[in-house]
Amino acid sequence: MTVVVSNKIWLEGSTARSEGQPVTANPYPAGSQESADWLEGYTTIEAEQLVASSEPGENM
Repeated sequence: MTVVVSNKIWLEGSTARSEGQPVTANPYPAGSQESADWLEGYTTIEAEQLVASSEPGENM
């Protein structure tokens, strides 16, 4: 489980994803908490879509 420290930065990552920006648009230094929060926001939508699109019984 990833711990998000900054909801503001998480939202920046989520917004970047929805605007079609590449993951390389992350403006924070690699390995920093800010970068981790941004990436979590960027990837959360993708993970939710994968779960929502699963066929019944697929995860058994």
